[in-house]
Amino acid sequence: GESAALNLLALAAAIAAATAFGALAGWAFERIIVKPVYADHLRQILITMGALIVAEELILMIWGGVPIPVPRPEVLTGSIVFGDVAIEVYRIFAFLLGAVVYVGLHFALNRTRVGLLIRAGVENREMVEALGFRIDRLFIAVFMAGSALAAMGGAMWAGYQGLITTAIGSEMMILVFIVVIIGGLGSIEGSLLGAILVGLMA
Repeated sequence: GESAALNLLALAAAIAAATAFGALAGWAFERIIVKPVYADHLRQILITMGALIVAEELILMIWGGVPIPVPRPEVLTGSIVFGDVAIEVYRIFAFLLGAVVYVGLHFALNRTRVGLLIRAGVENREMVEALGFRIDRLFIAVFMAGSALAAMGGAMWAGYQGLITTAIGSEMMILVFIVVIIGGLGSIEGSLLGAILVGLMA
């Protein structure tokens, strides 16, 4: 009914706001912190971990350490029963949203001109720049997209747990690193496989 539609609209607005903030934060983070260490992947990882610790302390200082409840929309509560198996509605919603994001990313990277330039820039940045393309702008866009999707995932996880805490980032970071290590850096398909494996074992 109308209440369910309003609930979903409010949830969509919250996820969109988190995604937009993530993109903006990603732009600032890339410009200020990551850009000077692009040539050194190990330093990128270390400086990212350090920035996470600083961000958590800033959040703790500004908003305090009291967990904030995140009630789920009523339409996404409860479970659907298939025989002897009960699956939460929220999990189905998260799966469908993840599938849409995956298909969009796969299409963008493999079926568009921008995706071709991104993949070529990762393999041979100098050659792409020699052809007259501003690869640094593409990399900023990729970093912003990654940050936006991370924020979307954080919003979805907060909705699943029903709480927002200052430690939510560090809690998820371990699982994220495991997924990336299993799937391989830069592989959308590998990350999907890694996420499925981690999800089934967690």
